[in-house]
Amino acid sequence: MRPSLEDLVSLCKRRGFIFQSSDIYGGLQGIYDYGPLGVELKNNLKAAWWKAMVYERDDIEGLDSSILTHRLTLKHSGHEATFSDPMVDCRDCKHRMRADHVINNACDKCGSKNLTDPRPFNLMLRTNLGPIDDGSSYGYLRPETAQGIFTNFKNVIDSTSRKLPFGIAQIGKAFRNEVTPRNFIFRVREFEQMELEFFVQPGTDEHWHQLWVDARLNWWKEQGLSFENLKLLPQKQEELAHYSKATTDILYHFPHGFEELEGIANRTDFDLGSHSKMQEGLKLFAKVQPNPDSTAFLVIQDLEKKAPMVPFVIEPSAGLDRGVLAILTEAYTKEKLENGERIVLKLKPHLAPIKVAIIPLARNNEKIVAKALEIKSSLQKLGMGRMKYEDIGNIGKAYRRHDEIGTPLCITVDFDTFEGNQETVTVRNRDTMVQERIAVSDLPKYVLEYFS
Repeated sequence: MRPSLEDLVSLCKRRGFIFQSSDIYGGLQGIYDYGPLGVELKNNLKAAWWKAMVYERDDIEGLDSSILTHRLTLKHSGHEATFSDPMVDCRDCKHRMRADHVINNACDKCGSKNLTDPRPFNLMLRTNLGPIDDGSSYGYLRPETAQGIFTNFKNVIDSTSRKLPFGIAQIGKAFRNEVTPRNFIFRVREFEQMELEFFVQPGTDEHWHQLWVDARLNWWKEQGLSFENLKLLPQKQEELAHYSKATTDILYHFPHGFEELEGIANRTDFDLGSHSKMQEGLKLFAKVQPNPDSTAFLVIQDLEKKAPMVPFVIEPSAGLDRGVLAILTEAYTKEKLENGERIVLKLKPHLAPIKVAIIPLARNNEKIVAKALEIKSSLQKLGMGRMKYEDIGNIGKAYRRHDEIGTPLCITVDFDTFEGNQETVTVRNRDTMVQERIAVSDLPKYVLEYFS
């Protein structure tokens, strides 16, 4: 049975995944803080994305651009003119809502039909730059990470000598002044994006667009999302963003229904072309790879010409926070046991916040505690992620806690550890609850093989 949003919110607060920001002051709507386990899960998902995009490919570079954005960047990109939602207010209860979310022309809070006419509401967060707030010197908190990539396009070309096709990847914060944040971390005002701008030769863009749709769908499956909870939705022409020729959304079955997890857009040459036009002498051109491998690239131009061109761009853009919510939803499992039930997060091992818990059976026994700490220290040096020494005094409670937070392996040091010719420990598997006896000297190899 799939979890409700209430199930996930309760787990996240109880176990330290996600907290309401500024909770002691009543909280900030649409703003959340990631706790000790949440930051580990989030960082593991980011690392998996970066590994797939940058480390496992030879045609993508990384970038980390600034959050504060020059106002002309967002003017010429079209955001100042188009980045807004039509809003309506209820004249009776003063509730504000998006016009496209209104059902039966009635307020979703009080039911009144006494609504104002729709009017645009700018989603960008404007901030003053400099010591004097006179309205003449301002910028924006970026509403997307993409523009930092486009404005650095020439810098990357000049410093890396890249030729088409190639991409620039970035993970970073973005900000949108959402009027109605909702569904926990699904729609928020401060969020992180995992975004790639992949630059291709005009004429090959539709081919590359389909390749990236397939690649991104498969990647989410590798993170543990099941086929039946994922589907593709090509956007209708009237739904496309101002820069898009075509966009396909990857939808996931969240607790509140199927909604967008990632969008793969064909942005054509809109952004590079717009910035080129606005800066005299600036030409955001690129050359085609001189000797493309036909298995990796599709090139339909006569390569002898090698003429510079303004590239088209394919943009896979995923919400990191939505990814965390999807993975928690998929992993959350309630299982019936002979003596009750357990909640277990069946996370993929590489995403688990804690990879291995090392538990002393008797926390007052110096020999057992010392051995547990020694094992923890040796496994931490493997570089697989966080290993945790767990000292809560009750082995059953320790197992249940680590089931609930998704720890794949629990290692217990007990009195039998020191019996016989070699030291041994009990290793318990999260998903099967099967326990096996392993020699302490074999633990590094066992753990490495498990996580590989």
